[in-house]
Amino acid sequence: MLYTKSVVLYRCVIDCLYKLRHRKRGYSIESGKLELLKQVAAGIAAQFGSSCEVVIHDLSRNPDHSIVAIINGHVSGRKVGDGASNVVMEQLQTNDPEPKDHLSYLMKTPDGKILKSSTVYIRNGKGKVSAILAINYDISALLMVESALHGLVSTEGPQPSEPEKIVNINDLLEELIQQSVALVGKPVALMNKDDKVRAIQFLNQNGAFLVTKSGDKVAKYFGISKYTLYSYIDTKLEEDKPL
Repeated sequence: MLYTKSVVLYRCVIDCLYKLRHRKRGYSIESGKLELLKQVAAGIAAQFGSSCEVVIHDLSRNPDHSIVAIINGHVSGRKVGDGASNVVMEQLQTNDPEPKDHLSYLMKTPDGKILKSSTVYIRNGKGKVSAILAINYDISALLMVESALHGLVSTEGPQPSEPEKIVNINDLLEELIQQSVALVGKPVALMNKDDKVRAIQFLNQNGAFLVTKSGDKVAKYFGISKYTLYSYIDTKLEEDKPL
C-alpha cells in the first residue's frame, strides 16, 4: 500500500513539473482553441465514418496521457488519457519551432490494421506548437477490396498504353474519309479524276461503303454524283482484272 501511494505521489509530482516546464516555454493550448479542435475532430469523424479516428494531443500534458480528445478510438484501441504516439514524442524531444505537418503516411497498429495517417501541428497565440491533430483512417478493408478488384480488372498479355476507343460508326466513316484525303495528299478541290478514284477505292477496301447511306455522304464530299461514285469503283475494279 505504501509503495502504491509513493508511485502515485511520484507521478503527480512529475506531472506538475512537466506542466510547469512547458507553460514556461509557451506550450499551453488555449481552452477556446481546444474546443474548436474538438469541433473540427467531430466533423472529420462524422464525414468519414467509423473507420476514421481523430485524436487531439495536448503538448502541455505529460506524454503518458497527452490525448485529451479522441473519436473512434477503437481504430487504434486508445482512449482519452492515453499516451503520446511516436510523432508526438518526436516533437517533444526535438522542440522544433517550425515542424512540418506529416500528411498521408502509413501506420500499422499492434493488431495489424493499416492506417493512412496525417498529423497537423497546432500553434497557440504565442506561435508555439501546443497541440497535435492526428487523423488515422483504417484502410485495411479497402486494401482487400483493391486486391480483389485488381484480379477482376487485370488482363493477360501485353496491353496498349491506352484502352482502345469505342468509335461511333458515323465517326468511323468520317475518319476513313480523312484518311483517304491524306493518302492522296491534296484537298478535294485540287483532286483530279485519278486522285478521286484512288481515294474512293481506299474507302471501298476499308469497308466505308458498308455503313448505311455512306455513298451519299462520300459522293457529296468529293463533289460527284452517286453514279460517278460507283463508276469510279467499277473503273478501278476493271483495271484490276487480268488481260
